[in-house]
Amino acid sequence: MALRFISAEEAVTYIHNGDHVGFSGFTHAGVPKVIPGAIARHAQKEHEAGRPYQISMFTGASTGDRTDGELARAKAIRFRTPYQTNKDLRSLINSGGTNYVDLHLSTMAQDLRYGFYGKLDVAIVEASDITDDGEIVPTSAVGILPTICRLADRIIVELNECYPASIRGIHDIMELQDPPHRGAINITHVHDRIGKDCVKVDPSKIVGVVKTAAPNDDSKFTPVDDVTRAIGENVAQFFVAEMKAGRIPKTFLPIQSGVGNVANAVLGAMGSNDHIPPFEIYTEVIQDSVLDLMRSGKTTFTSGCSLTVSRGAMEDFYRDLDFFRDKLILRPSEISNNPEVIRRLGVIAINTAIEADIYGNINSTHLYGTRMMNGIGGSGDFTRAAYISIFTTASTAKDGDISSFVPMVSHVDHTEHSVKVIVSEYGIADLRGKAPKQRAEEIINNVVHPDYRDALRDYLKGCNMGQTPMNLNTCHNMHRAFIETGSMKNAHFDPEK
Repeated sequence: MALRFISAEEAVTYIHNGDHVGFSGFTHAGVPKVIPGAIARHAQKEHEAGRPYQISMFTGASTGDRTDGELARAKAIRFRTPYQTNKDLRSLINSGGTNYVDLHLSTMAQDLRYGFYGKLDVAIVEASDITDDGEIVPTSAVGILPTICRLADRIIVELNECYPASIRGIHDIMELQDPPHRGAINITHVHDRIGKDCVKVDPSKIVGVVKTAAPNDDSKFTPVDDVTRAIGENVAQFFVAEMKAGRIPKTFLPIQSGVGNVANAVLGAMGSNDHIPPFEIYTEVIQDSVLDLMRSGKTTFTSGCSLTVSRGAMEDFYRDLDFFRDKLILRPSEISNNPEVIRRLGVIAINTAIEADIYGNINSTHLYGTRMMNGIGGSGDFTRAAYISIFTTASTAKDGDISSFVPMVSHVDHTEHSVKVIVSEYGIADLRGKAPKQRAEEIINNVVHPDYRDALRDYLKGCNMGQTPMNLNTCHNMHRAFIETGSMKNAHFDPEK
């Protein structure tokens, strides 16, 4: 059947109050660019007329201001999952203005298939190409695109002319079977391809195609500074020591690295270390630094879910597409983040913590235990299944008034059972094979800022010495001191009480 081209405003007529709407993309990469804004404007008009208009949003990960931001400001989001990074949406979530479910990214697509969230009404997806017989070629990310296209009653496609049609071929698209008939995921090497180069849908479900020519939002990360550079160097030195000890093979293992300036610092340090051989990457988000490593030959192959790169890097990627075509794959998030594959490949996971406690529990999501920051993202997918799970963090925040290491985290996302190594600018805490009290000593001595070491030692002295030393009366004194005085340095632990 022939494709029907419509405007963004006409597309909104297919999206009704109360609808469950799935969006393509993963981070701001591959996300629809103009329809979300049209939805937001329609919602504002409906609200001004005294009529309700909100949707439930299901995405691969975060989306960016043109989706999460505009819809949050229009108060058009009734429900949101699985991850977000937008300040306006964050404010809406923390004020109770919308219901938000923080979820492991690898499970989003299958939870939709299992029916945990009800029926999916609409899929809004970005494409670099689309055919009359229903072949949709993704752009710079995949996310949950295959699943939402199959489940939705109606599909609206944004055909983005910023992407060359020749991008077809870098995607590897498949959906998992549902239990009890799920087979093995046949990926035994990072470069293995197991699916198709497009998403095939029933063309009768495509109610319209909106033409766009809008690039992704520009990725902007804080430049590497002395602290993040030191963290990167410490991670690289840890890897060198592990290779010398024979715990990492000489050919190395695939790397997963989170998003942001610390991740860039780690990859940069690995790339410049002559003792670390060329390595592969099996991750979710591919940043500028990864493309640089591939060009230099330090990274030999990269598998991910999204190209979350700056606009300049994306333009360079298009120009060098022939170089990258046999060195890079973009997969759905339920494959890129799948614990089965991560465990099989022996992926080394490197993620960032908001705070850690002295026993190795990690808080990745909440400030002071109650206020959502972004979400758990894919960190849990990789941490639990990793060959070695590493968490990095600067030792302090807020000009030293917050210690990233506390007696007990205010919210637990990754328990001590999953966390093997913690790295700050001061050093490395290797928690493998250590009992709780030993872990506490390892963390305090090696990664805590010197300004906070004595306080944490005093806390330990005042604990009830069970298997895990704990004092429920004082374990949140550092959080309390910051809230009451503006600095954790004002926290005191009397070892005699």
